[in-house]
Formats: sequence, structure tokens, C-alpha cells
Amino acid sequence: MNHMNLNGKTVLITGASRGIGKGIATALAAAGANIAFTFVSSVEKANEFQLQLSASGIKAKGYQSNAADFAEAEKLVDEVMKDFGSLDVLVNNAGITRDTLLMRMTEQQWDEVLDTNLKSAFSLTKAAMRPMMKAKAGSIINITSVVGITGNAGQANYAASKAGMIGFTKSVAKELGSRNIRCNAIAPGFIETEMTEALAPEVRAEWVKGVALKRGGSPADVANCVLFLASDASAYITGQTINVCGGMVM
Repeated sequence: MNHMNLNGKTVLITGASRGIGKGIATALAAAGANIAFTFVSSVEKANEFQLQLSASGIKAKGYQSNAADFAEAEKLVDEVMKDFGSLDVLVNNAGITRDTLLMRMTEQQWDEVLDTNLKSAFSLTKAAMRPMMKAKAGSIINITSVVGITGNAGQANYAASKAGMIGFTKSVAKELGSRNIRCNAIAPGFIETEMTEALAPEVRAEWVKGVALKRGGSPADVANCVLFLASDASAYITGQTINVCGGMVM
């Protein structure tokens, strides 16, 4: 029996139209999961991705939704339940950066990052808890960052939001463990995505220097860890943060 098989399970992934989120959705669909995903702006890109996922023989649907909005998160989970009939795995992946040194950081830059990254995890976890508690099963996976562990100059807002996700993960794991609902976090390091492609080559080279494996990771590296935590292969793992960073942080 393959414990990494997600056949018939419904997974909800926030912010899945690009980068790490897209990699996660693709890997979980390949493992047999039905995929509900959220996106913020590009309807065309989301429709294209929905078709791409469906081609692997699973059910897929994109929802235009702002995960940070509490009422919208509740409505989203209701719609997913109506469309898919169950919600087995939640992946809180939606995230943005508004990098600048604290002395220049505006209140808006702080609020936008905390809302999108941290409040969205609260809003969606709270909404997803209900069907999971009824089913007496579930896996919640929060995508944090190694920056939440180490901090980073110019990212006080991002680091605070990602560190907040780690504390949130541990608390949820303690509250929901008796209901057979697990909650874990994954902290990616330097992952090559559209977001990092915008960096100057010398900046990227500098990042890679600090990585034990001497290379950047791929969205698939993060997705494989999500697959493990979403599946029964990790049935006795909860409240943990796994760094997928090539040994950047130890």
C-alpha cells in the first residue's frame, strides 16, 4: 500500500497560480488529489492551470479569493465543500513581500504583509477546521520561511509574519491533535521561482553561498515535503516545522 497516495482526497491550496503554490498543486494532483486553489488576479492564468491539473484525471477548480478576508475565507470553504464534498488537506501558501528597512517601512507595508501571510492562515484554518472536525481527520500545512527562523534585514514585516505562522502551527497542533487533525509548517529556503528570477545574478550567487548543498531549491522540493505531510506517511507528525533549505539553516 502506498502511503503517499492522495486518491480521492480534496486539497485546498491558497495562492497556487505561480511559484511554490503551483508546484504544490501539480505534485498533489499527480498523487491523485482533487485540487481546489485560490488566486488573486489573473483569471485567464487560473483557468489555464485548472485545465492543466484536470488533464491528470482529477477534479480541479480555481477560486478568486482574498484569503486574508475572514468572511471570504468562510465562503471559500463552504464553496469547496459544495463543489468537492470534502476537505482533507489545507495548504496555507499565499504570501507576499514588501521589503524595505524598518526605518523606511510604512504602516501599509506592514499591514499588507501581515494580512496576506499571517491573517490568511488564521482565517482559512478557522474555516477549514469545521469540516475537518466533523470528518475527524485532516492535515493543515503552513508554508512559512527560513526567514521566520533567522530574521533578515529589510524583511521585518515578512519575518514577523512567517515566525507568527510557526507559533500558530504549534498551537493549532496542540488544540486539534485529539480530533486527529495534524498541523505542520514547512520553511523553504532559497527556492528558484518567478520571485527570485527578478534578483540580480550576484545577489543570487551570494544566497547560494550560504546553502550547504550549494544550489537553490525548486518548487518541486517543497512540493514533495507537502505531499509527505498531506499523506498518511506522516500520520504521527504534528506541530513540526521542516526546513526545506538545502542546509541554509540548521
